[in-house]
Amino acid sequence: MRRVLVCEEMDAAGLELLAQRVEVDHRPGLWSDPAALRQGARDAEALIVRNRTRVDRALVEASVRLRVVGRLGVGLDNIDAEALAERGVALVVPRGVNAASVAEYVLAAMLTVSRDLAGAWAAVREGRWDRERFVGQELSGKTLGIVGMGAVGRRLALRARAMGMNLLASDPRADLAELPLAESAVTLLDLDELLSRSDFVSLHCPLTPATRRLLDARRIARLGPDAVLINAARGALVDEAALFDALSNGRLRLAVLDVREVEPPAVPDPLARLDNVLLTPHVAGSTREAFRRAGLRVARGVLTALDAPPGP
Repeated sequence: MRRVLVCEEMDAAGLELLAQRVEVDHRPGLWSDPAALRQGARDAEALIVRNRTRVDRALVEASVRLRVVGRLGVGLDNIDAEALAERGVALVVPRGVNAASVAEYVLAAMLTVSRDLAGAWAAVREGRWDRERFVGQELSGKTLGIVGMGAVGRRLALRARAMGMNLLASDPRADLAELPLAESAVTLLDLDELLSRSDFVSLHCPLTPATRRLLDARRIARLGPDAVLINAARGALVDEAALFDALSNGRLRLAVLDVREVEPPAVPDPLARLDNVLLTPHVAGSTREAFRRAGLRVARGVLTALDAPPGP
């Protein structure tokens, strides 16, 4: 019977679908032991991972029967796609499955910053009824700059427009004139102008050599002192040292970071010491609905690849 190795957490619905057709070896912690992972993958025809397993050339070469890799998510930073292609190994990526989840995270982040519900709740629990301190701001009428107009960016634009926000967009991967935007209320700009005109900036780009540290010290300086930067894409899109400098010196109001250049970040973490930084542990796309969609789509893709005739 064909064997599928799942070395990180996978939704039960996807596991059940696989188990109807193949032998499923589900060991969620296997990713953390590279030697055991290589041994476990040696006779697997399919490997299913999330974002912590390093599917590098060594693992691909050790997996002598491997025919398909399924990625339970959309980023490919942890996968050597070139090594897979050289071996003729298929790659299944469930594009867009967590786009709604990430878009909703960004809305939640903007509301959190604008209304400080957590701070108000904490004050009331301590017996303080400080209404003057918690006068908030509306999102309606504010300007949101979206950097990267893929599946997440487009969904975020639709939701932010429903909140009455003004929308700017840029995409470092594409000619602005070629962006497939259905949202007529989105104004397309180059990145530097978008940064200087936005109250909120949300990043939604893949990490490539061209986008690494896309927001360097020069571009961070273009953000206004009252602006808020939100990164729920990839940590290395932002120069963290330059961001720390801008935040600690009052040149930027606040940052919301769900992703970091190194995950988890080193301890002590300079950014974690700042009061004007909100940090979450890479959970923007982590919803039950997204996990289920990803599990089912990857399971179907892996089964389809295994059913296909082997390559030459």
